[in-house]
Amino acid sequence: MSETPTGDLVPLPAPGAEEYLALDFVNSAIAQPGGHFIDLLATPEATSRWLCEHGLAPADARVQDMCVAQLRALRENVRALFASRVAGLPALPAALSAVNDALGRAPSAALLYWDEKSGPYRAAPCPTHEILDRALATLAANAADLLAGVDADRLTCCGSSPCNRYLLRHGRRHWCSIRCGDRARAARAYVRRSQPTAD
Repeated sequence: MSETPTGDLVPLPAPGAEEYLALDFVNSAIAQPGGHFIDLLATPEATSRWLCEHGLAPADARVQDMCVAQLRALRENVRALFASRVAGLPALPAALSAVNDALGRAPSAALLYWDEKSGPYRAAPCPTHEILDRALATLAANAADLLAGVDADRLTCCGSSPCNRYLLRHGRRHWCSIRCGDRARAARAYVRRSQPTAD
């Protein structure tokens, strides 16, 4: 568990998040027991921190409200695509269109640069005004890689209500964290204990 600046406890990344940044992105909106909700993209400051922690923006990036709104909109569209994939339903055309739009927001080819000391190297240009476009494109590409790749069949949602996080299933595990697994087992035990016994 980690803690947000407001003191909210945030669960560790879900299984698969080390392989797919899109999982951490979708899971940046967290439903918790008791009707509590944590949004790691709630404010420009929080969004800037999240982008920096995930290598999508420099530490001094100044995220504006408009950027927050665009990132949160993409997050909901990726979440809708994850939900469609897990449920085996057709994708919502608007969600698919939003992800494809984000994919086209940044150039894909790295340019050639020349450093006076170390010589030639290639890197993607990223002027300050393109930070958001690059972040959106990176997140959309990662989500597309997951949805269309070999791990897509492992994508599932956490099996512990009210958790809304996604993960990559490992074996029989259907929970995003030990805490959610314990909560699901406790709920099942409660149901068993509360059932009337047959005489």
